[in-house]
Amino acid sequence: MSLSNIVIQFLNGLAGASSLFLVAAGLSIIFGVSRIVNFAHGSLYMLGIYIAYSLIEWFGRGSMLGFWGGVLLAALVVGLIGVVIEIVVLRRIYRAPELFQLLATFALVLVIKDVALYIWGAEDLLGPRAPGLRGAIEIAGRRLPEYDILLIALGPIMLGLLWLLMNRTRWGTLVRAATQDREMVGALGVNQTWLFTSVFFLGAFLAGLGGATQIPREPAQLMLDLTVISDAFVVVVVGGVGSIGGAFLAALLIAQAKAFCIGIGDVEIFGTVFSFSKFTLVVEFVIMAIVLVVRPWGLLGKPHAVQRGAAVVQPPLHPLGRRFWYVVAAIVAVLVLMPLAADDYVLVLLVDIAVFTVFAATLHFLMGPSGMVSFGHAAYFGLGCYGAALVFLKWKFPMEASLLAGPVAAGLGALLFGWFCVRLSGVYLAMLTLAFAQIAWSVVFQWDDFTGGSNGLIGLWPSEWLKDRVAFYYVTLALCVAAMIFLWRVVHAPFGYVLRAARDSVLRADAIGIDVRRFQWFGFALAGTLAGLSGALFAFSKGSISPETLAVSRSVDGLVMVLLGGVQTLTGPVAGAAIFTWLQDEIARNTEYWRAILGLTILVIVLAFPQGIAGSIKQLSIRIGLLKEAAA
Repeated sequence: MSLSNIVIQFLNGLAGASSLFLVAAGLSIIFGVSRIVNFAHGSLYMLGIYIAYSLIEWFGRGSMLGFWGGVLLAALVVGLIGVVIEIVVLRRIYRAPELFQLLATFALVLVIKDVALYIWGAEDLLGPRAPGLRGAIEIAGRRLPEYDILLIALGPIMLGLLWLLMNRTRWGTLVRAATQDREMVGALGVNQTWLFTSVFFLGAFLAGLGGATQIPREPAQLMLDLTVISDAFVVVVVGGVGSIGGAFLAALLIAQAKAFCIGIGDVEIFGTVFSFSKFTLVVEFVIMAIVLVVRPWGLLGKPHAVQRGAAVVQPPLHPLGRRFWYVVAAIVAVLVLMPLAADDYVLVLLVDIAVFTVFAATLHFLMGPSGMVSFGHAAYFGLGCYGAALVFLKWKFPMEASLLAGPVAAGLGALLFGWFCVRLSGVYLAMLTLAFAQIAWSVVFQWDDFTGGSNGLIGLWPSEWLKDRVAFYYVTLALCVAAMIFLWRVVHAPFGYVLRAARDSVLRADAIGIDVRRFQWFGFALAGTLAGLSGALFAFSKGSISPETLAVSRSVDGLVMVLLGGVQTLTGPVAGAAIFTWLQDEIARNTEYWRAILGLTILVIVLAFPQGIAGSIKQLSIRIGLLKEAAA
């Protein structure tokens, strides 16, 4: 790699870091004050680039005033959209559990995506180059776009302006105080409502500005939301949650790493060709994993004070009584009789529901009784898919043995990743699970010779005795019911009580001699193993698999299922998985804009049932006297 190439890639990295910093800074400010993990922040970036495209077209492509006026006005419009989102949706759920706030922001992602699809269509839209900055300058014998020079300057300028705003104004003092202790800020008489609204305006404005300034460099397209929010989360966590300077440093580090991977390209080492350009798909997650393992609170973040005493006290899970098991037996009996009345389509849908019920239940086991939030649980679902598929296709094992290989592969992956993950907590743990999931996805996506790469694997057919759809349905039902009953038993076994004790207070659990990390590690591995079982069943039910089984979207689906049903009840993931899978299938078959309808449905459920569907039914039953004590 020549010196001129190094210089150009370094400058390209600086230009890319500016936009990434703007988005991450807005996300960090919002999270620091409101404690909301705003999944919709990437959607605001996407709206910024779309709105800038439309405004520039309206004002005139060739006009200097039209271009920059369109960019700034787009950022302001996105800021106002952020205000509307905060007032109409988020303000109503500030007192709800943080995970339900996360679910609400994910619903907004679905709605905003389909709004963009309706207004701008599915085609990519390429904006104009900036008037007056359409040329290039020569540096070290290579040409660099003039617009990139502007972006290189934009990042430090915005960092300086944000520093002045946060450190030299009363509003900035209030924001920093709210980041440290928002309850105390409220006790001092500060109007928290409008403070939160103003913070959302600033965060949304920065996201919109980050998107709008990219209009000459990348097209406006519908996949930007999840791509950008993933990168923004990484930057915030690597830099340190709540640290704007840390976000700037992390944006520089990640953008430079991506730029140099592209610049290096393919390198042959000892006869083996390594493609560093492909490494750009996962390099930020590798950096995040390394940083979190070495410095769990990020580069410039501050370690959280050790909480003395119990955390937010979770309601107890009462022993499973006879009434609960009678209800379970009745539901299973109905499902056993379903093939007598259902057609093939209904059986396929019921198989999907059964598979995703186990997947959601394993994630609930981590999030509820174990207190470990995972943003990357799809890794173990996908490892189960590929473990079963590779043993079946590559080693020619029978379907029955291959079905066992799925949970084994997922369990081994969970043991490896879990050893690192259980050393963290909160958002840092969640993001480390996401990092490992993306690393696993990248390996599967790019290993063409072994995993089939982006094409996936086909030809996964059940054994002869299971080729009948009814027979496969019964086997799937039996395995899924057994896995669910086993998980419920574990929750009420001594092992489950240990996990719940560690969840409520690590210090107290440690004080009475519990090896918290070891038990959490085993719990993590157990959840991953059973998620692998659901993945293996999914692979043989579909006949083919793809890297999508490990993707972020699959992990998000699992989170939605758990939160939709309710984290505080054992039956929550069952209700959530059934409703989400049915809704997704029913709506997607009938309209192009199924995401918006699904998102609005989720929003209504979140606002109407803040403890989830099963949790709210449980509370209502207790209130009207149908239940004297909760059984699930």
